Amino acid sequence: MSTTHVAHGSLISLAASLALLTAGCSGTADGAEAGGCRENGGWSARDEARWLRPSVSFPAATADGSAADEAAAVVIRPSDTDDGRPLCEPVTVQVEFWELTATTSGTDMTSALRYQLATDGTEDRGIGFPPGLSAGERGACTGVLMAAYAGARLSETELPEEIGRSPSTGSEDVRFRTDRIGMYRLLPPSDPEACNADGEPTTAPPMPWGSNHP
Repeated sequence: MSTTHVAHGSLISLAASLALLTAGCSGTADGAEAGGCRENGGWSARDEARWLRPSVSFPAATADGSAADEAAAVVIRPSDTDDGRPLCEPVTVQVEFWELTATTSGTDMTSALRYQLATDGTEDRGIGFPPGLSAGERGACTGVLMAAYAGARLSETELPEEIGRSPSTGSEDVRFRTDRIGMYRLLPPSDPEACNADGEPTTAPPMPWGSNHP
C-alpha cells in the first residue's frame, strides 16, 4: 500500500466522521437537538407565543376576580415540552402591567411596569404587582391588565384600542391587536359606574336633613 493510498483512505475516514458529527448536531425532524436542546432559530413571533402560553399563570387572580397580595401576579414556569428539552436560543419575554382607570367617558389605560427576561424554558420566574395595583391597594375605579408576550415591547398599534363591556357576557373585554401575546389577565375596576370624569369615586352630596326626614 502506497503512502498516497494511505492518506486518501484517512481523508475518507475523516470525511465520514465529520458527516456523522454534522448529522448528530443538525437536530431531528421534530426540532429536538441531539446536543440537548430544541432548535428554535427559525421561530416566528406566533411560534414563540404558542410555546410561551402554557407556561404562564396568574396565581394572584382568583376565580371571582379578586387577588391575593401575598402571591405573585404573574408566574412563568418551566415549559412542559414533549421532549423536556430547553430551547437552543432563549426567547425574549415581556411581562407588562397596565393601570386601568374608569371614568365617565370610558377606561383609560397606562403602562405601569414592564419586566423583560430571557428564558429557554427551564427557569421559574415570578413577578409581583407594581406599587398601588395589588388587590388591597386598588380602589373601585382602578383595575389592572397584565400580559406576558414574546419579543420586544408592544407598539401602540398592537395595544387594545379600548377596553369595554362585552355585549355577549356583560363582563369587561380586551383585545390585543397582535399574535405575540402568550397569556393575559384582566382585573377590571370593581365599580366603574360610580367613577367621575377624573377616575375618582363619586361622592353623594350630604343630605341637609337627617336620614329619617320624609
